[in-house]
Amino acid sequence: MSSPPPAPPASIPFPPPCPHLASYRSSLSRPFRHLRRCLRACPLGNGPPSIRLDPLAHPHCAACSSSSSPCPCPPRLLACLSCAQVFCPSHASSHPHHISVDLLRAELFCCSCRDQVYDRDFDSAVLRVFHDAFPITSTTAPTTRKRRRVHFHHWRPDPSHSHLIRTRSTPLPLHSISTHPCGLRGLNNMGNTCFINSVLQALLHAPPLRNFFLSDRHNRFLCATRSPPRNNKPNITTHNGDHLCLACDLDQIYSAVFSGDRTPFTPAKFLYSWWRISSDLASYEQQDAHEFFISVLDRIHDNLVEDQQNSNNNAQGDCCIAHRVFSGILRSDVTCTYCGFTSTTYDPCIDLSLDLDPTHITRHNARNGERETKQKHNKNLSAPTTLMRCLEKFTRPERLDNEHKFYCQKCKERRESLKQMSIRKLPLVLCFHVKRFEHSTMKKTLRKIDSCLQFPFSLDMAPYLSSSVLRSRYGNRLLPAILDNGGSEVGISSGASSEFEIFAVVTHSGRLDAGHYVTYLRINNSWYKCDDAWVVKVEESTVRESQAYMLFYVQKVLYYTAGDNNTGISTGIDEPT
Repeated sequence: MSSPPPAPPASIPFPPPCPHLASYRSSLSRPFRHLRRCLRACPLGNGPPSIRLDPLAHPHCAACSSSSSPCPCPPRLLACLSCAQVFCPSHASSHPHHISVDLLRAELFCCSCRDQVYDRDFDSAVLRVFHDAFPITSTTAPTTRKRRRVHFHHWRPDPSHSHLIRTRSTPLPLHSISTHPCGLRGLNNMGNTCFINSVLQALLHAPPLRNFFLSDRHNRFLCATRSPPRNNKPNITTHNGDHLCLACDLDQIYSAVFSGDRTPFTPAKFLYSWWRISSDLASYEQQDAHEFFISVLDRIHDNLVEDQQNSNNNAQGDCCIAHRVFSGILRSDVTCTYCGFTSTTYDPCIDLSLDLDPTHITRHNARNGERETKQKHNKNLSAPTTLMRCLEKFTRPERLDNEHKFYCQKCKERRESLKQMSIRKLPLVLCFHVKRFEHSTMKKTLRKIDSCLQFPFSLDMAPYLSSSVLRSRYGNRLLPAILDNGGSEVGISSGASSEFEIFAVVTHSGRLDAGHYVTYLRINNSWYKCDDAWVVKVEESTVRESQAYMLFYVQKVLYYTAGDNNTGISTGIDEPT
């Protein structure tokens, strides 16, 4: 179950207990007793308890008939504890009763507060189901006699005993100890923090970042950021004088997750530090997982950049671990359509934000929950949206409108122009952000695009590099537009690879106002669903049918550099100048 939220900073008011839950409890003497007969216990390690349902029937919303049947994007359904009616989150808010239970996760939800609520008696009812389904048996009879104190001595087997141990012992296989690989550990929800847990799961299993922290490259006990401030630059401190460092808190999470303990971990200290450092984002409200990802990497960079400036890596052009793993370089070419002059700029990036193919998209209105489909006349209308089509659109030349006319240095005036993006340098870990939330300036509404995105597990990024994009546009003509700053043609360095493998998928299900983030991790060619505190093994088809919001790929071949005292890995695929 989710753990109670940690104590927030002094500047953030602690949310009061849910008044609707208190009112529901006061109206009944034992409000959750009947739920024990409705809960269905799953085997340990295979997911949380859920509400027992008829296997031949699929519950649906009483208002809009949204069903929980096994479809690519099953909605979240809530059952009212007062009248037992089932609603989706959008229609549950207009229901006169407040407290409901999630049919899939067996968690309390307040429809008026639009948040999970916690009750000790309800948690006890769920735990009793586990204890009844999986009792702990004892091989020894209980005794009430007081035992005598026994002095134990070190036992050394004689030759006969040693022979019996060698011949009669059976080694315990590793798969019988744990059903999941090491490092798979659930993260407790501390109150609308599923967006944090989903991104943390992806970061914890990013191979270069994982190797960095598990090899003790950043020791939280020897961190210079937590030492007294240097160069008269004050560090961010807590109320008791401790210096804050997100890298140290992330190092603590790595140690806890890879310790072998399978019980869910609560990243309360990490949440508190992030609140203190990013005070503008500190609240108990649901936030965007992509914005949190950018914020965490920026804060880790701010914590570690001072140490990197004093190290030898600064002379080699390296930066902190966050940028060494996730940072790439984009190339932007703006060409004047009148004279052909091209202006080239390079910008660093830590992710690629991709637009879904607009030929066939389905949107949800955040205000009234209405569903609308936008279709354009296109011969490929029936073709599903794929990641490759989104990348082709990203690198496709686009004509700038009159409001964004380019100032041509050759014509000395603003002209119509073409802009084309390409990838100058690939990072070690490539993160794709799928733009599912769009803001309508005309209607002043925020909508979610529910279209399914097909993505490959193995991805070759060579067609989207600057060398391939510009060669495809200009052919073999030697023009200034295809020359780099050094005057040489852009190309991939020998021995480098542009092939990537997927290892994490962050998904968003539900509507904007009542959505939920879940992460799918790929470990040893098996997929695991990390839903807050619950880690469950799933089929590959489940991942392919999910609503991908963030995709994480890692290079198939990681080049290790001997004598590198910082990360022990190369900086990625860099096309020479």
